[in-house]
Amino acid sequence: MFALLLLAAQSIAPLPPAAPAASEAAAPPPVAEADVREYAAIVGRKAVGKPVTGPFGTADKVLVLARDDKGYPIVGASFGYPVRDSLPPPPGGALAVVRLHQKPSTIVPGPTDDDRAFVAANRLPLFVIGEWQRPAPMWEVAWLDGAVRIRSIGEVGEIGPWQD
Repeated sequence: MFALLLLAAQSIAPLPPAAPAASEAAAPPPVAEADVREYAAIVGRKAVGKPVTGPFGTADKVLVLARDDKGYPIVGASFGYPVRDSLPPPPGGALAVVRLHQKPSTIVPGPTDDDRAFVAANRLPLFVIGEWQRPAPMWEVAWLDGAVRIRSIGEVGEIGPWQD
């Protein structure tokens, strides 16, 4: 009887390793996954031209992207933020951040030095959308190969090459 139980115990396949606890979950990838990038393009461009309410006369719109309990991208938070201020660190669980600039701050429009600094400090993808033009231009700023890189994202989600 004992030999039969021993034989049965040896034939059982080992259990797979346990999934990490929520606190041990891996950090989001430095480059946004395709579904997050497409979601950022849709919800970000829907916010173009809409007014920002709150205490700021002119403000950038900020959307923090996360995943719901089924794994789909969602807007976890949205708020207006002063145009000239650097973004604060994102909340835990953020996958990416979308920042809509009302007007270009440089002669060559695109991500600002503050946008680059945010990505360098947080290693989290940042999508920058320009509200000054229609259709609104969009860029992805990401930490890639030890540096901040930028690429453009077209109207229907097509991506350009990474640039420094």
